[in-house]
Amino acid sequence: MGRPRKFSSVKALETAWEEYKAYCNNRMVLTNEFSQKSSQFVSAELKRKVTYTIEGFCVYIGISRQAFHEYYADNPKFVDMVTKMKEECEVDAREKFETGQIPTQLAGLWMSRHGYTTKQDNNISGAVPVVISGEEQLED
Repeated sequence: MGRPRKFSSVKALETAWEEYKAYCNNRMVLTNEFSQKSSQFVSAELKRKVTYTIEGFCVYIGISRQAFHEYYADNPKFVDMVTKMKEECEVDAREKFETGQIPTQLAGLWMSRHGYTTKQDNNISGAVPVVISGEEQLED
């Protein structure tokens, strides 16, 4: 028969998602920096924001990614909420790049999961108009 699902309603899933985002935006992390003043490393716990992901949400609520997709992403009842969650993950990552919270060197890695690419398409197909300008006349 299977395990009982964590969320029986869209509202319950939405509440858990909001709790997860609050958790991500208020993470306490241990930082180590070298102090020029005391000539030693200093550690401190600081509040930092981490990027939202569906994978992180699954770990937060205690289910596998496969179970999440099976129970919620593929369920018509929950599909709008799951789409909203994915969109919020994308927007969160973009905002953190634009505000400098995530180094821009990681943009290709993070944004590729949302369908973005760093590759440029240099192949041009189709007719390309040629414009000849100047006073020279072409002779027959």
